[in-house]
Amino acid sequence: MAAQTILFDFTVDKERTTDAKERQEIAKLLRQELEHIFPQLNLMYQMPMEHGYYCVLSENQDTIITMRIFQQGLVTINVEYYLENGKEPLMSFDTMRAMELILRQKLNSDRSKYLPPIKRGGYIDIYMTSSDERIIEYDIDSLLYEARSPFQKIQIMHSKTLGNMLILDELQNIAESDLIYTETLMGRGNENYEGKEICILGGGDGALLYELLKENPKHVVMLEIDELVMQACNKYLNSICGDVLEKRKGDNYEIIVGDCVEYMKKFISEGRKFDYVFGDLTDIPISGAPIGECWDFIRTILEHSFHILKSDGKYLTHGNGTSCVESLELFEEQLRLLKPKVKFTTSKAFVPSFMEEWLFYQVSLA
Repeated sequence: MAAQTILFDFTVDKERTTDAKERQEIAKLLRQELEHIFPQLNLMYQMPMEHGYYCVLSENQDTIITMRIFQQGLVTINVEYYLENGKEPLMSFDTMRAMELILRQKLNSDRSKYLPPIKRGGYIDIYMTSSDERIIEYDIDSLLYEARSPFQKIQIMHSKTLGNMLILDELQNIAESDLIYTETLMGRGNENYEGKEICILGGGDGALLYELLKENPKHVVMLEIDELVMQACNKYLNSICGDVLEKRKGDNYEIIVGDCVEYMKKFISEGRKFDYVFGDLTDIPISGAPIGECWDFIRTILEHSFHILKSDGKYLTHGNGTSCVESLELFEEQLRLLKPKVKFTTSKAFVPSFMEEWLFYQVSLA
């Protein structure tokens, strides 16, 4: 159950919306058509506007409809009501489409649009954002797990098309559909992990560790700070992590629960080196400048990683969506500032649960 919000937009001739009398005629026409669907509609409020029109209509105080006419030639209608589970919606898709077409014709609209109901405030949040903050609606039908660790909010949700999904602090992280994410991060087919020593920073979903172990490495150490993430993924995402989060230690791998920065400092003091270090941690921030706590953390991770890499080793990490050009450029600027100098290549993959193309980095000493 959730509040349903239905949006209609119409573009009309500006000459009609700049004239006060014409605006009143448009408002009258809109109300007449709405009354075919909501016969008990009442005017609740009108706002005096010198260059536009705004009103609130209500049916039985359960359904609220707002109408606005902008002098720039835009007419909008918002319909909002609460829909209980098992109840039929007040407006079907056919009704919405018919209303849009009728009003488009009567308004002589150049362009019109309606959006299917936006479900707001329900028990399960089906909306998340892309990397560049576009709204994405998911076909989520159940919440399997929810908890708050000392570090973040953790949820496992089920999507009809993507399978079980790990959501951290309201952001999608990985789903059962996302093998391509892990394979692109590790450069499967391009990198040779056989007999290599590997360090994973983060990786609490276990997917990267599980796939790397198929490549016969000498040893993999995974440093993950959040015990609850691993417990949740072990139970609900074992199709992508196998039993590695259950066992925690095997002949050629070990999972250590703790702060990866502190453990990297320990490795540096011990002189321990790796062939590969994976940064499976924070996404590159969406920002206009490389400042703030998150950027400081990224710089720390980069600097420490190259202290524990062998001279011919590689640092592999995910970036962000390819649409986030400015933030990706800021990250690459940080790479160019590293000492000693590094070089990098990139690869791309469309990640199903992200519903967008993502960029990955392969960084080595120059």
